[in-house]
Amino acid sequence: MLSWKCKALNQGLPITPFSLSILLAGHFHPHSIKIPGDITLGGLFPIHARGPHGLPCGEIKKEKGIHRMEAMLYALDQINSDPELLPNITLGARILDTCSRDTYALEQSLTFVQALIQKDTSDIRCSNGEPPIIRKPERVIGVIGASASSVSIMVANVLRLFEIPQISYASTAPELSDNNRYDFFSRVVPPDSYQAQAMVDIVKAMGWNYVSTLASEGSYGESGVDSFQQISREAGGLCIAQSLKIPREPKPGEFDKIIKRLMETSNARGVIIFANEDDIKRVLEAAKRANLTGHFLFVGSDSWGAKSSPILDQEDVAEGAVTILPKRASIEGFDQYFTSRSLENNRRNIWFAEFWEDDFRCKLTRPGIKIDSEKKKCTGEERINRDTAYEQEGKVQFVIDAVYAMAHALHSMHLDLCPGAMGVCDKMDPVEGRLLLNYIRSVNFNGSAGTGVLFNENGDAPGRYDIFQYQMSNTTIPGYRVIGQWTNNLRLNMEEMQWSGGDRQIPDSVCSFPCNPGERKKMVKGVPCCWHCELCDGYQYQLDEMNCETCPFNMRPTPNRTSCRSTPIIKLEWHSPWAIIPVFLAILGILATSFVVITFIRFNDTPIVRASGRELSYVLLTGIFLIYLITFLMIAEPGAVVCAFRRLLLGLGMAITYSAMLTKTNRIYRIFEQGKKSVSPPKFISPTSQLAITFILMSVQLLGVFVWFAVIPPHTIIDYEEQRPPNPEMARGVLKCDMSDLSLICCLSYSIVLMVTCTVYAVKSRGVPETFNEAKPIGFTMYTTCIVWLAFVPIFFGTAQSTEKMFIQTTTLTVSMSLSASVSLGMLYIPKVYVIIFHPEQNVQKRKRSFKAVVQAATMSTRLSQKSNDKQNGETQNKIEPDRTQ
Repeated sequence: MLSWKCKALNQGLPITPFSLSILLAGHFHPHSIKIPGDITLGGLFPIHARGPHGLPCGEIKKEKGIHRMEAMLYALDQINSDPELLPNITLGARILDTCSRDTYALEQSLTFVQALIQKDTSDIRCSNGEPPIIRKPERVIGVIGASASSVSIMVANVLRLFEIPQISYASTAPELSDNNRYDFFSRVVPPDSYQAQAMVDIVKAMGWNYVSTLASEGSYGESGVDSFQQISREAGGLCIAQSLKIPREPKPGEFDKIIKRLMETSNARGVIIFANEDDIKRVLEAAKRANLTGHFLFVGSDSWGAKSSPILDQEDVAEGAVTILPKRASIEGFDQYFTSRSLENNRRNIWFAEFWEDDFRCKLTRPGIKIDSEKKKCTGEERINRDTAYEQEGKVQFVIDAVYAMAHALHSMHLDLCPGAMGVCDKMDPVEGRLLLNYIRSVNFNGSAGTGVLFNENGDAPGRYDIFQYQMSNTTIPGYRVIGQWTNNLRLNMEEMQWSGGDRQIPDSVCSFPCNPGERKKMVKGVPCCWHCELCDGYQYQLDEMNCETCPFNMRPTPNRTSCRSTPIIKLEWHSPWAIIPVFLAILGILATSFVVITFIRFNDTPIVRASGRELSYVLLTGIFLIYLITFLMIAEPGAVVCAFRRLLLGLGMAITYSAMLTKTNRIYRIFEQGKKSVSPPKFISPTSQLAITFILMSVQLLGVFVWFAVIPPHTIIDYEEQRPPNPEMARGVLKCDMSDLSLICCLSYSIVLMVTCTVYAVKSRGVPETFNEAKPIGFTMYTTCIVWLAFVPIFFGTAQSTEKMFIQTTTLTVSMSLSASVSLGMLYIPKVYVIIFHPEQNVQKRKRSFKAVVQAATMSTRLSQKSNDKQNGETQNKIEPDRTQ
């Protein structure tokens, strides 16, 4: 658009309708401020809110619009009055209203590039035929703004085409850091990627790992949430429950739906919010309507910052909200400047009258316009901060720094291109945009707040943030309180934080709570921050937070299952009930056996002792004594020596006993069987022969034991499997000899063979007269012994799976052996001792019987047996056939 006029107009000559339209559409800016100067800067500010129902502009924005715009005017005044900065050069400005809408801002920003657009005006003529006088519009060499990231993105796409540098004071979208697409864009505020990093650090510092995100539709909200999600993924340990978006034009009930969706993952109490003020306010209102005051824990971006407008009338819902804001300071000089503004001294601000009416809630008089009688009339005597509340807007500092950054760049450029020149030299007329950009990227000075102003290669300012928390309890005045700061790393004062109701305990925002000691995490598929806790059961312990592992075979888990401990070692103790009964029986048996032996020795030459076969009797009593003795070895603490004697004596006592008894019954059986056939005596029936046979039978057992010794030397083992119940607290290692159930049975098997063989001979010898032998007492002994051992087998093997296996089997074995020994002792020798002690008159020499007498006794016994059978058969026949002779 070119500004021009015709001489004809000055001369009062008529102009064509076409020329009039060009004139009216020319350099006429009803929505802009023009400040004259040698060099002109552009300014973009959201003076008005977005208009409703298709209108471009809405109500005036006092803080974000007027405060920020006045900050630029204030900075220009300061720079123009500074003799050291751009001396003899005046900075001017063309300031436009973006109306908080990117498309409208794009239309307005075309003003900045009109001087660079070459238009062909050769066909334009005034009515008198003369060419028009062209007034070239001012050239804008750089732009301060915009505020919203979406507006900056739209404008930056146009300005880069004409190489006009741009410095924003509030746009923080991460995508603006793309130096390939937005190469002429710079900003004095850090990008949201830094802000997102700070917010991730805050969330992790509070121990949260499960949060939701909420963003206003648009580049600021969406890119901020995208940065937060990307950084949280890279950092790990933080999961996003839901990521919701607020539409540009939300429908009625939209915010209630958002709150309802957030409650679908109610454990995610933390809500990361990148949204504009209006959306924040409506989210808080919806949470209050849903009666969820105090449930959500908001972490707000710099669009929330420390503003009071988003939380107005919703303070109880916002309590505890943690917000972030680029590190800032209140500029005292601007406060003095702004509070001194009035309608009289601030006519350059074309929107100031509108601000005045809104701020003081009054109405200015205008020609031809009636004032509503209900509204107060503005007097012009009102004063800011006296008749109305005033607080400096948070981005004022950055607006001033942006203007100063442009001024410092121009100053450095002037020093290099125009050394010693007063004012703008030819080399800076016009200012080359790309060269100015290089100078902008190179500035480094202390800004209005005393902090350094500089840019990196992408045009971004360093990240410096203050962290606030909105607090209501335990404070005199509810409001935002600084609780920390972030400058590449987080410094957060946890002691200063407080939450709903004044609680200083940081609330949880986690998907799953930490597992107890001894529990492992079973992850939920697709959600790395959610898990179920599973107890490490059985003999497992917690190896790490994800895995359980079984303890080594000789160990069991600790009560909290975080490690393993040694399994206690036990053995059969003498005071155990399982040992008392066998020991008691063994002691009685040993005493009884000793008494019999002593009695036999004392009455060694008496008839009863000699008749019982002294030699074999002593051998048999020795075996019985060893059977009783084995009880003590079975209960004694296992060791190499004890184990060796267990192997040796366990089967030896029984082998000796039953070898002697087998020899006796075999001798009797052979004598009477031989007597039936001939009168000559059988071989090997002398005492010496009997002892030899007995020792031969015993030697088989000894040979087997010594072979066992050679193959597997005796030693102890600790059996951890025997007492390993499901409850590891009951687990015990059993100290025992290396004798398995099978080896124990093998050790006794030979004795059992002897016992069965002896029983067979006892059965065969049952018909021999009692006056001639001991066959019947031996028979009764063997029958009883077999019953005892038949009872032993099911008890012994039936308890193999019992946790008390060792105790039951040891007790069963020792009691069975003691009983079998007691049966042998009681039936074979107690009657003889009774006669020797109490009836000595019966212990006299009887007539010696020769083998012939034995043969006769055997023959008579056979005949009597046959006769008895015949008599029985005859009686049966008589019953069947009556006597016919009668």
